[in-house]
Amino acid sequence: MKDFSRRRVLRGLVNGSAVGVALPLLNMFLNGNGNAMASGAPLPTRFGTWIWGLGMNDVIFTPKKTGANFDLPEEIAALAPVQKHINLFTRFNTFKDAAPLMCHHTGWVILRTGMAPTSQEVRPGETIDVAVAKKIGSTTRLPILNVTATGDVRDSYSYESSNSVNAPEFSPIGLYQNLFGADYQDPNAAEFKPDTRVMMRKSVLSGVLEETKEVQRQAGSEDREKLDQFFTSLRDLERQLDLQLSKPVPRAACMRLDDVEEEPTSGLDTVKVAQRHTVMTKLMAMALACDQTRVFNMAYAGETAATVKAGYDKPHHTATHEEFTDPVLGYQPEVSWFTRRAMESWAEFVGILADTKEGDGTLLDHSLVYAMSDISYAKIHSLDNIPMFTAGTAGGRIKTGLHIQGDGTPGTRLGYTLMNVLGLDIPSWGTLSNTTSKEISEILV
Repeated sequence: MKDFSRRRVLRGLVNGSAVGVALPLLNMFLNGNGNAMASGAPLPTRFGTWIWGLGMNDVIFTPKKTGANFDLPEEIAALAPVQKHINLFTRFNTFKDAAPLMCHHTGWVILRTGMAPTSQEVRPGETIDVAVAKKIGSTTRLPILNVTATGDVRDSYSYESSNSVNAPEFSPIGLYQNLFGADYQDPNAAEFKPDTRVMMRKSVLSGVLEETKEVQRQAGSEDREKLDQFFTSLRDLERQLDLQLSKPVPRAACMRLDDVEEEPTSGLDTVKVAQRHTVMTKLMAMALACDQTRVFNMAYAGETAATVKAGYDKPHHTATHEEFTDPVLGYQPEVSWFTRRAMESWAEFVGILADTKEGDGTLLDHSLVYAMSDISYAKIHSLDNIPMFTAGTAGGRIKTGLHIQGDGTPGTRLGYTLMNVLGLDIPSWGTLSNTTSKEISEILV
């Protein structure tokens, strides 16, 4: 190992593009107790989501015991190393009401928006990450970091409206360049020099904004509505440019990353998907530690997951409909094999955040992750008992290590609870049968 000074920035090339990653400054930017910034400001809270496709097999997924120290049936046995960091939520339901059932779509939309969609194209409301980002994500360079390990840019579960889907980063190299490439400002650098390219973009944008105002005055009512949405997007961009022109707050946990020198092999084999997930999770953890973002989404597998297993002739989604239930086991063994791989990656995701030291705790201690699937029993597209998890304590505001059963109450209760914990202070969430104003009090400190 070389000796590095604490002010040094590690520099390298990824596909010909220069990148720099800060070395840690350890505790010099924290207070004496390590639980806040030296200025007295609290360490930031992060919020994220994690999604896997095609649900679970209830007989080997749902624990028999509720509360603390719950049992881990074989389909979730991989969660043992992180059990103390997570909560599992079962027997909560989602309700389509009068809307049609859109297989593999209706469930996740309800759990992320509180509303049942009426078609694949019409996206109701906004997803929970967007709502939270408006509260806690406005002071970072990337208000939302949207990532998928599937390798498919279409696998997004984040949107602001029907016409504004947040496209995910599907390439580990692309993610690295986005986080630590030309626009990255080292929060621990001894000196700060505004980027002249950003200054130029800000100047050009200011002119565009002035011209947009003139167009608005001359437009009809429908065009004014469209221009207003466009104008809001430009204002958001202006705010992001302002952030890039301001010296970032030092972050003690922001430390070295290994360069992503080559793209993990593409393809839908579960081994390759897991490799991409590992690389992108590590990058995401450092993006949080370096305060590049405070809100994120990670997709392990899409709603109609096409992941494949070496030596087996059906992808995961096809297997859920075509594989027979083993009369002795009582479930579909190959389908369960795929679910177990997803749980391994979920455990890894939680573990990486838990292993990233920050202040007197870890990155996971200052995070709140909301995980869900799109369906319960995929063979019949069941919306009842879609499994959900949380991970992290949101800075000590959430209890962990619990199995909570909802007794058929709306699954939207979990999203409602998490948004209130994060300070959104909303009186209720959801529509029709998915409306709730009841928190899941068992997890609240």
